[in-house]
Amino acid sequence: MIVALEGPIVAAMALVMLVAGTTNGLAGFGFALVGTMALATVIDPATAVVFMIIPILAVNLSLVRELSRDELQNCSRRFSPLIAAALVGTVVGMAVLDSIPTAPLRVGLGALTLGFVVTAQQRIPLPKWSMGGSRNITHTRIGMVGVGGVSGLLFGGTNVGVQLIAYLRSFELSHGLFVGVVALVFLGLNGIRIGVASLLGLYPNQALLLVSIAAAVPAAIGVTIGKRLRVTASERSRRLVVLGLLTVIGFRLVSGGLELI
Repeated sequence: MIVALEGPIVAAMALVMLVAGTTNGLAGFGFALVGTMALATVIDPATAVVFMIIPILAVNLSLVRELSRDELQNCSRRFSPLIAAALVGTVVGMAVLDSIPTAPLRVGLGALTLGFVVTAQQRIPLPKWSMGGSRNITHTRIGMVGVGGVSGLLFGGTNVGVQLIAYLRSFELSHGLFVGVVALVFLGLNGIRIGVASLLGLYPNQALLLVSIAAAVPAAIGVTIGKRLRVTASERSRRLVVLGLLTVIGFRLVSGGLELI
């Protein structure tokens, strides 16, 4: 897992962070997904996953501050089985990350991206099972452990956390509380991922770590830009832009992994 941090590569990383941040500010989601998948088209996918850890942490840190102390304590207790299981799964996912061949990982990331587009689009109705119909079972503490473990494993190895977002959305929380809870979960996951990545030697060099820290700046700028655009953009146009971008990235990853281009 090596990447040469030459000028064009660093510039591309900064541009990706800006676009991913703008996407997140515009649509309210998508920073980790857009950032990781876009980077995986120009650098080693495993490196892209590790590179995004610190910027994701920075973005979620600002969102957690929207929760009051009581909400923070209540949510921590309520979702503690989910968070604990996801932490374990995340560590396991990161442990196997560096052993996954580049081509299959690139194809897998592309497939996950396109799968998210299919479930997020609203034009074609999907069967109820695809939207998580077994709500009563998954909302128990045992269900949280199962969902958290599997989701953490996937998130640890790919940065794809849409399954956790969909699961938390099923609790029908208010928008503000939902955003805060999502940020709380991913803040905890990414906090431990920094330490695990260092211990496992997933950062190939110190330069990549420093660039990852610096990447929080264009990410934050992008979020600010996206929030301003959100005021004038309709929900339909926001969704069209985000899903269109992810579709292009998804096909690019799959075709690149299969060596079609």
